[in-house]
Amino acid sequence: MVTEAEIVALGAEDMQAAAGIRRVALRQRLPWLPDLHTPEEEEQYWRKHLLPNCTILGAAMGNRLVGVIAYGDDWIEQLYVLPDFQSNGIGSLLLGCAKEEMDEIRLWTFQRNVGARAFYERHGFSAEDETDGAENEEKQPDIRYHWRRLPQLPPGG
Repeated sequence: MVTEAEIVALGAEDMQAAAGIRRVALRQRLPWLPDLHTPEEEEQYWRKHLLPNCTILGAAMGNRLVGVIAYGDDWIEQLYVLPDFQSNGIGSLLLGCAKEEMDEIRLWTFQRNVGARAFYERHGFSAEDETDGAENEEKQPDIRYHWRRLPQLPPGG
């Protein structure tokens, strides 16, 4: 049974859980990705870098955080859903919150992350740049996606 997730604003007290969702999702879905940071380092990144600079929302089911998004300045910095809760519309719900607030969005994902690529393409994103990964800390080829809100036609136009 799929229960509707509730979207909640996250604060400092939620950063450990948010970082944990990212860690679990990456380990299960992208096992080839190098594990470069400890859970504590990842939590500090969320707490000290993302929290002051981004809107961070979570998807909660009951008392459990199952998805998270961090966005701002026309970028999605993080978007992760626990693997057991993927394909239930939670990622779409979180992405929809960002699309409501921004007219243009860019984000990076790894070229090998075919699931994420298909997700973003289904939501109207198009690839605009690819790299060999030399500039990211994982040293994995990545791809930048872009989405732009279409102009609204005037009534009767």
